[in-house]
Amino acid sequence: MENETKIRGNGKLLITGEYFVLDGAKALALPTQLGQQLSVTPKESFSNLVRWKSFDDEKKTWFEGVFNTEKMSVLETNNPEVSDRLLQMLLVVKDLNEGIFSKKQDLYIQTHLEFPRNWGLGSSSTLIYTLAKYFEIDPYILLEKTMGGSGYDIACAGTNHAIVYQRKENQATFQTVNFNPSFNKNLYFVYLDKKQNSREGIAQYRKVVQKNHPAIDEISQLTEAALLAKDLSEFEKIISTHETIVSNILHLTCAKKLYFKDYFGEIKSLGAWGGDFVLATSDKSEVETLRYFHKKGFQTVLPYHQIIL
Repeated sequence: MENETKIRGNGKLLITGEYFVLDGAKALALPTQLGQQLSVTPKESFSNLVRWKSFDDEKKTWFEGVFNTEKMSVLETNNPEVSDRLLQMLLVVKDLNEGIFSKKQDLYIQTHLEFPRNWGLGSSSTLIYTLAKYFEIDPYILLEKTMGGSGYDIACAGTNHAIVYQRKENQATFQTVNFNPSFNKNLYFVYLDKKQNSREGIAQYRKVVQKNHPAIDEISQLTEAALLAKDLSEFEKIISTHETIVSNILHLTCAKKLYFKDYFGEIKSLGAWGGDFVLATSDKSEVETLRYFHKKGFQTVLPYHQIIL
């Protein structure tokens, strides 16, 4: 298509540092093979409209909307909640890049997800990253003024390597790291199919944890230890300790106790506890491991090499 611009962002999985990354803990995050693509096609017009279509991983349209960028209003939508959120993003874009919508043109925007919308791999973060790239604004400011959060997912969207992410005095810093453990064949990601609202999880965390909490340093140390783990057993001790710390401080029940009491490996919650994916370790064969989770009713079990970039 003429003048079409395509930008893609990776999805993400947060391995260590959940919640505490908001207050300066080091977090290990991995970009995923699946992400989201944004395509934008400008066409000359007198109307200054954004015509938006979003497609899911099965190429089905799940959202359609038309926005007036002169009056900054929603003209048409099939989902008012989503269009309000997108309008909020467009308002911030306009604020950060004055004159961006002043040309006499309509923008035809399409987004294409590569993973199911309910997986929690970063449908919002990949959108914020790709929009910011197209409109030449800072993705972290766009995040802060819209969805909120630590920003580790924005960092993952734009890099093809594992990262250690840290926020210091509200500044996002991250470094790419070599995380390709010899035991990655023993790691699996299990989808709990219980979508969790990250903002609610963060609100709960904020009620309990004050800044400079001693656990912030403990979590940072566990992140560094996870990078250096020489074998599966060492890695399992690290993630088990991490799980216990978060559970005790936030008064949340560990995923293993909730769903997998008789599991032969370790289970670690990822991101906002209670939904999306958990990390499972296993020293048994892939067939045996998958059989265990399938019998429990968990059908989406992804070996490390199938999902991590």
